[in-house]
Amino acid sequence: MTGLYPDIRPYATHLLDVGGGHRVHVEECGNPDGLPAVFLHGGPGGGCAPWHRRFFDPERYRIVLFDQRGCGRSTPHAALNDNTTWDLVADMAFIRQTLGIDRWLLFGGSWGSTLALAYAQTYPEQVSAMILRGIFLCRPQEIRWFYQEGASRVFPDYWADFEAVIPAAERHDMLAAYHRLLTGDNEIKRMAAAKSWSVWEGRTATLLPNPQVVDHFGEPRVALSMARIESHYFMNDAFLRPNQLLDDALRLEGIPGVIVHGRYDLICPLENAWALHKAWPGSELQVIADAGHSAGEPGIAKALVAATDRFAAAYEPGV
Repeated sequence: MTGLYPDIRPYATHLLDVGGGHRVHVEECGNPDGLPAVFLHGGPGGGCAPWHRRFFDPERYRIVLFDQRGCGRSTPHAALNDNTTWDLVADMAFIRQTLGIDRWLLFGGSWGSTLALAYAQTYPEQVSAMILRGIFLCRPQEIRWFYQEGASRVFPDYWADFEAVIPAAERHDMLAAYHRLLTGDNEIKRMAAAKSWSVWEGRTATLLPNPQVVDHFGEPRVALSMARIESHYFMNDAFLRPNQLLDDALRLEGIPGVIVHGRYDLICPLENAWALHKAWPGSELQVIADAGHSAGEPGIAKALVAATDRFAAAYEPGV
């Protein structure tokens, strides 16, 4: 993948007991004395990958990555108990305290942008800056767009595969129908639903077809955690008040922020980023003209690295 920093390995890893039977995998990379930054992966339930470390200059950043509850290397896998937005916000606060970090830069895309906003609006004093991509505000119209009617009109062929696992009589509420399968006792139906759910997202994530992205989303372990956890969150409106992240955006005033969004993002339409930009005083919106949703889109990756470089250049230790 071009435009990113070279591959690096963690200099420290942790498995933290965060309660409720959950243990969260955390890794630290780069420079222990650099600008602290935390990478917030998508989904929810997507987990981190080695290439996620590469958005940051390892000479200038102390990079923290963690697999959110129920996914990646965190345990138990695909667990839904004690797994809410506010459990994840609390986990972030616990990780920050455990690692001895006073303030950190939040870097998140898609669901990672949702979690970043929820955390920053709860603990604005702990946030030095924010870089957000593919804005997802978890409003009902956004869920309906992608899982009921909207994206289906742009990708009718992919949508036909997505709805094929759901009986025709239940297709009026695809989210609820999938949630029943994903939380049911029939393992064969559960795994078929998980793969269908996740592949629908992978197929629509990039401007041009990308088989590698689709293959990753279709991996059984990734698909199960993503599908189960996403449907769990979306059935519960992501545990947010209606319009909460926009209504509380004034709490972000004074936090420098860059919003990067693909013009042709059909998972999280550009309107989401536009609404956040208008509500967040001092934020900067960069619309990438030839990109969809994925952080791996060349124009998006380039903009994200430029943003991390800019904040690193302005960093003064101890400030």
